[in-house]
Amino acid sequence: MLYAGFFLLLVLLFFFISRGWLGFMPSFEELENPRTNLATEVYSEDGELLGKYYIENRSNCDYSELSPMLLEALLATEDIRFYKHSGVDIRALLRVTSGLLTFQKKGGGSTISQQLAKNLFPRDPNAGIVKLVITKLKEWVVAARLERSYSKNEILAMYFNTVDFGSNSLGIKSAAATYFNKRPIDLSVEESAMLVGMLKAPTRFNPRRNPENAIQRRNTVLKQMEKYDYLTHTAFDSIKEIPIDISQFSAQSHVSGKATYFREYLRLFLNDWCKKNPKEDGTYYDIYKDGLKIYTTIDSRMQQYAEEAVYEHVCEYLQPMFFNHWKGRKNAPFFRITEEETERILVSAMRRSERYENMRAQGFSEKEIREVFDKPVKMKVFSWNGMKDTVMSPMDSLRYMKSFLHCGLMAMDVNSGHVKAYVGGVNYRYFQFDHVKLSKRQVGSTFKPYVYTVAMQNGEYDPCTLVPNVPVTFAPGDWGVIDYWTPRNSGDYKEGQMLPLKEALAHSLNHVSAFLMKQYGPQSVIQLVRAMGMTSEIPEVPAICLGACELTLYEQVGAINCFPNQGVYVEPIFITKICDKDGNVIYSFTPKTNEAIDQITAFKTVRLMQGVVDYGTGWSLRGNKYQLSFPIAGKTGTTDNQSDGWFVGYTPVLTCGVWVGCEDRAAHFRSIALGQGARTALPVFALFMKKCYNDKELPYHKMVENPNKYPGLYFQPPQAYTGDPSGCNESTKKKKTSHQFD
Repeated sequence: MLYAGFFLLLVLLFFFISRGWLGFMPSFEELENPRTNLATEVYSEDGELLGKYYIENRSNCDYSELSPMLLEALLATEDIRFYKHSGVDIRALLRVTSGLLTFQKKGGGSTISQQLAKNLFPRDPNAGIVKLVITKLKEWVVAARLERSYSKNEILAMYFNTVDFGSNSLGIKSAAATYFNKRPIDLSVEESAMLVGMLKAPTRFNPRRNPENAIQRRNTVLKQMEKYDYLTHTAFDSIKEIPIDISQFSAQSHVSGKATYFREYLRLFLNDWCKKNPKEDGTYYDIYKDGLKIYTTIDSRMQQYAEEAVYEHVCEYLQPMFFNHWKGRKNAPFFRITEEETERILVSAMRRSERYENMRAQGFSEKEIREVFDKPVKMKVFSWNGMKDTVMSPMDSLRYMKSFLHCGLMAMDVNSGHVKAYVGGVNYRYFQFDHVKLSKRQVGSTFKPYVYTVAMQNGEYDPCTLVPNVPVTFAPGDWGVIDYWTPRNSGDYKEGQMLPLKEALAHSLNHVSAFLMKQYGPQSVIQLVRAMGMTSEIPEVPAICLGACELTLYEQVGAINCFPNQGVYVEPIFITKICDKDGNVIYSFTPKTNEAIDQITAFKTVRLMQGVVDYGTGWSLRGNKYQLSFPIAGKTGTTDNQSDGWFVGYTPVLTCGVWVGCEDRAAHFRSIALGQGARTALPVFALFMKKCYNDKELPYHKMVENPNKYPGLYFQPPQAYTGDPSGCNESTKKKKTSHQFD
């Protein structure tokens, strides 16, 4: 009678639980679509995971993506009878009960399905013993329902997707990437055993924090695999001696990894996109919870080459030179500004610092804060050789950080508009301002090709047309000029002579740019560059013929790309499609295009810009140092006082722009010989292009071997073109000037 009453009570208890009368029970819909916070994943064009956006670093994977050894390790350790029970293992429960009665430990009784139920619908950590018992019974009911709703293999995949592996890695996909930089299917048996072993206590058995505990636990899992014949005794003896290798450990961080600046730009873009593109039910996507898949145009190999090029030239070569250049100088790194102007720059930086904000929040006065900033203290400061210990005042540390050179690089496919590489700066952890999309700097001589294009677009000029290399004066009243203005060349190259337009651009002669501007006016140039995608404010003044306007690198690359793209502007884009967590395409991206100039004018400008590389200010691309033999055209640029160095250039299939300079324009090299774009920005372009063209897995390598198989503006002019197809064979072609100023 007693047993019958107990059985009836148990049946009633389960009935009440299943009806939800004893607290929350998930509905069928919730079991079919369990709510978990899924990270949005960002993929490169070649399939590499660039990064994630998340509240919880969790990404789902299917059963087919799991290593067989991973599954064997889990079954051997957690639930060897998984395929024989229906969610609750009665035999295991009897074994545990027997152990409790005899005070012996005989393993756990929870099945993988029960553990999954607990992961999907977590327990109340403050629950009492009665509520805990009821919760345990609820998990039995949920486990049984899961078994009816999903196949065994699906349950295994769901389980691996919901468990916590520590180090901010939820789910096996994140854990495999974090600890071993691998996909789950590529995990070895010892790696699988280590990760499964961590499930018991992610912190206690974490291989970074507690390596001895981790290896003991891993070997326990391996022993279980041997016990159930997943491993032979010989294999077990061999594998247990293998040390744990987490040399590829990479904590999932927003400030580390590849394409950090790009990922931050993309994050801002996606947040804005989500607000403008609601779901069918009217709610909005959340990039931190909805597990979106973002497929970008970035090529991970080219991105790596771009980051390497920036580091090799700017960080390893140019930065030490800059420090040495300013060593011992009183007002370093600021040049030709007063002490009052220097003070304004540093005070502005102080007020943007975290230390200042914290002290203001604590009620300190401006005077008290300044006293703290002027007092030397022990601190760690950033360097390219790692953080270094030093003693200096916080104000001096701000001046020190102002001494770092920065760089932006963007490369895009000529025809498709797909952005292949995006480097917004030198180190995202310490310098987070983006110099591709956000930074606007004076562009210097890189703006001159547009002035020349206007002249050739009207049919009056071609690359061979002779022009006077003489000073041109703008008088008051000329397009808003207030006083007489006469631009001067940087040197005396062929001063007073007539020379071809191509040669004039090759040597970046200001006289000729002013001569053309005088004829066509700034409005015609502005109208042209608007058709080429430039949206920033450009003053309607003659000085723009020398680059007296501020543009982003993004605008520069998009506009200059019109020339190799036969005059067609194609909007640079970063994303091809966005998919939901189930892989359904919810949005596709295509670039906007328009014909900015005709093919003949584009061909002429390409020929002009080839002269820059073949014998002008960009000749070092062909010289002994870089020896780039494939077709290139481009333009160097340097602004007043060498504050900004530029190079924009292209091949038949790839367009790239580079900017180099300090955060503040008053900080720069003191001489044009060191600070010109040909010395600061061009080498980054050269290194990047060389790496791309030397990679046999990228399509560009084939162009070096067989350039004639890739026809385009470089190899044959438009059919209607009647000028010199070589773009002028002037006698100066092979001569290089002793100065390469631009």
